Amino acid sequence: MEKVGKFAVKGRYASRIPKNYLFLLLSLLLFGCGTSNDDDTSEIDLEELTKIEVTEYDGQDLSSLTDFRENSIKGPQYIDIDTYMLTIDGLVEQPVSLSYDEVLDNQKYTKVVTLHCVEGWSVDILWEGILLADLFEAADVQATSDTVIFYSEDGYSTSLPLRTIMDRQLMIAYKMNGVVLPPERGFPFQFVAEDKLGYKWIKWITRIELSDDADYEGYWEQRGFDNEADVQP
Repeated sequence: MEKVGKFAVKGRYASRIPKNYLFLLLSLLLFGCGTSNDDDTSEIDLEELTKIEVTEYDGQDLSSLTDFRENSIKGPQYIDIDTYMLTIDGLVEQPVSLSYDEVLDNQKYTKVVTLHCVEGWSVDILWEGILLADLFEAADVQATSDTVIFYSEDGYSTSLPLRTIMDRQLMIAYKMNGVVLPPERGFPFQFVAEDKLGYKWIKWITRIELSDDADYEGYWEQRGFDNEADVQP
C-alpha cells in the first residue's frame, strides 16, 4: 500500500555551484561525468521506459528518466536481484541483511524531489521508496551512532548525519516516475538525499553502516567536495 499525503510535495531549488567546486569539475569530468553509457541495449531500454513513466504529478511537470547524465565512477552496475542483500550494520544492536523483497515489505512513500548535480543540471522526479527510519527500527540503532555511511556495488561511498536522515524522513527509492529503477538509475535502490547535491544520492546501495565517525569522507568528499553538500538557495 502506497502512502502519499505529506510526502507529496512540490517545489524547486535554484541551482548554484559554489566557486570552490569549479576546479573540481575537471576531475569529475575525467571520471566520465556527463558522458553517456556505451551500452546501446541499455539506452534502448531507457527509451522504452519513457513510454510508461509518469510525466506529471499533482500539477507539477516531471523530468524524464533520460534527462540524467551518466556520472558514476565505474559505469552502471547490473545487480543480480536473486542474490542481492542489503546489509545494515555497524553501531546497531541487531545487524540485518534484507533481500530486495524484504526491503519492499516496508511501508512505501512517494515524493517529488529535485536532484541537483554539481555540474549544474537538475531533474524533478517522483520517487517511491522506503524510509530509512523504518529500516533502522529493525536493526535497533545504538545511542552512540551519529552518522550513516552508504556503500555502493561499484565501491562508491558517502555519508550523512543520522539526525538529518531522521528529521528529514529521507528514503531509499526503488521507483522513479512510477517505474522500477533501471540499472542505469541505481537499481535496486538509490538514496534520495533531498536538499543535498547529487554526489550524496548514492546508487546501487548494498550496505548501510551506522557509525560514530562524523568526519567520514566518501569517494568525492576525499577528493575535495564539501561533506555537507547543501544545495545553495
